[in-house]
Amino acid sequence: MEIATEAPKAPLTSERKIRDDLEEKIPKPYLARALEAPDMEHPNGTPGHKNNGMSVLQQHASYFDQDKDGIVYPWETYRGMRDLGVNPFSSFFIAIVINVGLSYLTLPGWLPNLKFPIYIDRIHKAKHGSDSATYDTEGRFMPVNFENIFSKYARTEPDKLTFGEMWRMTEANRNSYDFIGWIISKGEWTLLYRVAKDQNGFLTKEAIRGCFDGSLFEYISKMNKGGNKKSR
Repeated sequence: MEIATEAPKAPLTSERKIRDDLEEKIPKPYLARALEAPDMEHPNGTPGHKNNGMSVLQQHASYFDQDKDGIVYPWETYRGMRDLGVNPFSSFFIAIVINVGLSYLTLPGWLPNLKFPIYIDRIHKAKHGSDSATYDTEGRFMPVNFENIFSKYARTEPDKLTFGEMWRMTEANRNSYDFIGWIISKGEWTLLYRVAKDQNGFLTKEAIRGCFDGSLFEYISKMNKGGNKKSR
């Protein structure tokens, strides 16, 4: 039986296409992955990337945990942003926004902590709406939703996003009256574009996938530190 993915009276279903060939490369692409972030090109996730028993969302956040104690403080977020090449003023601002905004949601108790720690084991509680749904509500990775980013919105190149295409994706993902989610989503994607765009102004599929499991951050940080050593 043929399964229709486009409805004649819903033109968006034709404009924003979904792939029907994912199972050729990804076993059960609709099944959320707890430890890996697979796509059509990397069905087993990022080669050489250690998950350390953490969910994909936890792996993403763990990059900023400089001392690996399971807690991210504002100064660690700042250091992580600086290692990604973000200037000091922007890094300071981003660290304040992220830790003040997310800390209370991840705390194990009811009382706020004025050091604004983010607890990585509870990072799923800070997941916001109006996103791509690539993370599920427990922080697992959804291959089908990740691939939908490109089948729906990549128009110039099939495995890359321009800034405009990325922006249109964030517009399309908006949930009704989710004003905070709209702002956070646009902020996150704009920051990712700023940090990871290639020399032609594209945000590649590999860079985006690496953002989800944190391997992109580790790579950029290592490259920046290596470049700094060479320039001394």
